[in-house]
Amino acid sequence: MHTIDLTYVGLGIHEELVAYVADQENYYEQEGVHVALRDGCDWDGERVRRTATIGLGRAVLSRVTDGIPWTALCVNTERPLFWLLARDAYASVEGLRGGRIGIHPPRTAPGCFARIVLRRHGLDPDHDVQPVVMKPGDYGRHIRRLAEGSLDAAFVGSTLAPEVTAQENGLRLLAFVGDHFRIPTTGIAVDTTHTAPDDPAVVALVRANRRALRTVRDEPDLAVRYVNALIPSLSETEARRHYERYVAPYFTADGRHDPSVAAQAVASVAEELGVSTVPDAADIYRTEPTEG
Repeated sequence: MHTIDLTYVGLGIHEELVAYVADQENYYEQEGVHVALRDGCDWDGERVRRTATIGLGRAVLSRVTDGIPWTALCVNTERPLFWLLARDAYASVEGLRGGRIGIHPPRTAPGCFARIVLRRHGLDPDHDVQPVVMKPGDYGRHIRRLAEGSLDAAFVGSTLAPEVTAQENGLRLLAFVGDHFRIPTTGIAVDTTHTAPDDPAVVALVRANRRALRTVRDEPDLAVRYVNALIPSLSETEARRHYERYVAPYFTADGRHDPSVAAQAVASVAEELGVSTVPDAADIYRTEPTEG
């Protein structure tokens, strides 16, 4: 049996769901690969490079800024699962002008995406709002600061369900990042400096990932159960609504991506990061499936 390390670089169903399904349904073993799922949230880039990674967003940023030859072989979704929550006094993103916004660091994938979304609503993230850079996690600190009023809004990730969190804490959901910025952002990628895309372990990993994607799409009751396992604070009904709103419509069934979406996204990321030489998205994302 082949072996490979697979690293997630963020928490929540955005990064974890598909790998969790593949593991729990025993797809890795059935495809002939032993996968060591590694928590790389606090790893530096060099350590992540020696593994396969789920975090395509982080990989793309390092490709754009540092030329590291990450290659994405399978895409889970083109809709980043991040949301902008605000105190109830704010009715729109545009209304946050001058407000204090909790946001991921600007040169991380979710931070970069959030800044792009703010700009698309006419807000310069450095001048029109007061950015409060906060480390991601379970986002409990973000919610507490919104409740106490030291933040006016905050970008949060998929360790929570935004509608439920908003209702429980008297907040307002202002935006789903995936509605305003699309980029192939989770899946399977390898740094070709260290790992060949046609390595048998990689090919088996991609096959298992695609099987998990089909399961997420074709077996909603099972997928809802796994969503609920990853966000246990939800009721079964809430988990089903979350799946139906953010997973079922947007997760791919076969790991393929839209090349036009990828090209536009890479250009937007390069512009936000101030990089003048934009890599070809077709060199980052493989359109055709890897064959085993």
